[in-house]
Amino acid sequence: MVYRIEVTPQDVAASRFAISPLIETMHAQWLLDGRGPAGVHRQWVDRWRPAYRELARRHPALRATAVISGNRGDANVDFIAPPPTGVGVPFEAELSAVRETPIEQAHAEIAAVLARRPPPAEEARTLLLGADVVRLIADAYEALWTEIVSREWPHFQAILERDVVHRAGRLAAYGWAAALDGLSEQVRWNGDGHIEIAMGTQDEWYRLGGKGLLFLPSAFIGNLGAYLEEAWPSALVYPARGIAAGRRRAGAGLARLIGRTRARVLEELAAPATTTHLAALLGQSLGTTGGHLAALREAGLISGTRTGRSVLYARTPLGDALVAGAIRPGIPDSRQDR
Repeated sequence: MVYRIEVTPQDVAASRFAISPLIETMHAQWLLDGRGPAGVHRQWVDRWRPAYRELARRHPALRATAVISGNRGDANVDFIAPPPTGVGVPFEAELSAVRETPIEQAHAEIAAVLARRPPPAEEARTLLLGADVVRLIADAYEALWTEIVSREWPHFQAILERDVVHRAGRLAAYGWAAALDGLSEQVRWNGDGHIEIAMGTQDEWYRLGGKGLLFLPSAFIGNLGAYLEEAWPSALVYPARGIAAGRRRAGAGLARLIGRTRARVLEELAAPATTTHLAALLGQSLGTTGGHLAALREAGLISGTRTGRSVLYARTPLGDALVAGAIRPGIPDSRQDR
């Protein structure tokens, strides 16, 4: 089955990208409690799952949210994941919006989900329909963010921001086909004025009507999600480019030739990035990262393009060939960077 979204030239101008620390906290929870395959995040999940289990013991609302979020189809509430408004909105601001949810709204959304789901355990049902449910859920997500997700957020944020810079630039410069390229195997631009998304139980048509799409990259999900209901802006939630919970290790030959860190930089630049993004991904200072970028640029392995106030770096064909092994690095470099 296919969702078809009709778009107009006005929808390009109205479309926007956003990053949501709160929604990413919810996505991370799905992995930590086993509701999705860990995939490339296996080491991260294994490292943080014991802490998560202790959190879930202290905050039963974390267990109860399994009933009302992360379900296939439309059996999910909206108030615990308000639509993000930009790229730099802090977690605290998003959580504040959750805390302001009227209890009547929360109960209405929860009751609608419960009517479409198998009966939950009595403990979860009592919590979800209780007078304190909004506060309990907000407190639980605040604890999850503070004690687990925020610890490595700069790394994940850099991945998300890098994706936004890349894809937003392609949408503005080249249009829908370029923006959707590589976003997911489930979505494509058909060249006839609409986007096709392979999901759902029946063919359905949607019109953006000049309001555009909200693009929301995620570091923790592996599949495309579509929000096409009135309660949310029309949105696509998709896996960000370059997702990796652990730190990559450069190939031994490449690392011997140019040094471990510069090899890491080249590998990270499979997706374009700024100096700030790379510094966060590598856990280094801006000055140190800038020095490695200058050396790689001088060697012809990367190039830089100014985008607003930043420079976006990408591998050159020579850099691609070196990383892919088409050029065999056979000369050890005794002056490896550290």
